Amino acid sequence: MTGSTTSLPERFNGITQPDEPLGPRTWLKVGGPAQYLVRPTSQDELVDIVRFCREDDVPIRVLGGGSNLLIRDDGVSGVVLQLDHPSFAELQIDGETARCGSGLTLSHLISETVKAGLAGLETLTGIPGTVGGALRGNAGGRNGDIGQFVQSVTVLTTDGTVSTRKEDELSFAYRQSSINELVILEATFALTQDDPDEITQRMRKLWIMKKSSQPLSFQSAGCIFKNPRGLSAGTLMEQAGLKGTRVGGAEISDRHANFIVTHEDASSDDVLRLIDLARSKVTEQFGVELELEIQVW
Repeated sequence: MTGSTTSLPERFNGITQPDEPLGPRTWLKVGGPAQYLVRPTSQDELVDIVRFCREDDVPIRVLGGGSNLLIRDDGVSGVVLQLDHPSFAELQIDGETARCGSGLTLSHLISETVKAGLAGLETLTGIPGTVGGALRGNAGGRNGDIGQFVQSVTVLTTDGTVSTRKEDELSFAYRQSSINELVILEATFALTQDDPDEITQRMRKLWIMKKSSQPLSFQSAGCIFKNPRGLSAGTLMEQAGLKGTRVGGAEISDRHANFIVTHEDASSDDVLRLIDLARSKVTEQFGVELELEIQVW
């Protein structure tokens, strides 16, 4: 490595955990450690870390709620940032606008905006993870996605520069966004006034539907594959007879075929082998190439 003579653990002593297991910080609960897990306590500290890593050519990744992530058994080299300090989860509601830090959980943002009588985000009920992760992958469902409510996003680049991108500089598509900077810091959402009781009812209905069709009580991530255009990945997998298929400690859910659940003895390798098996079966039977929705590190 080039750059400074001080090591990362020396420079950021109180907030750096070397060889920290990442599996427990993800919903699938499998995978190896981070070379360094760094948990900054303020934006200034975060900027310092990013600049330090750039000088020393240390790779950086950002861990959100871990609901859409599979860590390989070998773990991750370099720095994994986790913005789980309260300073990255602040929320302000002003009129029909909600502004929050990227570390806030999406469920908290939804419940607070609903309480304030603001409609829109209740369509995302039941989607796990943080606001930052939801924005990067444009989280959503058949009732809409998060991108349609975004007014602006404040980001941090790899060289430590903070800037704000407005609506016209942002684009959102199915499970993707144009936000490619290193860290999402905060976002502003434009919502609409509505009766809190009516929004709550809509939210409850969505939650009941989700609960009945997804394996929410198991160790699982969100959907494993994106839906191919005009098709459902879950339906294709079900028709290919994949429900309940198991490799080692990883199993395709018998409730919803686009979810993988992990048992206590599961490894990341089991999950990857099961993903490959599911992909090849669907391609073989339907000629459709399934694309991953979860991230693999």
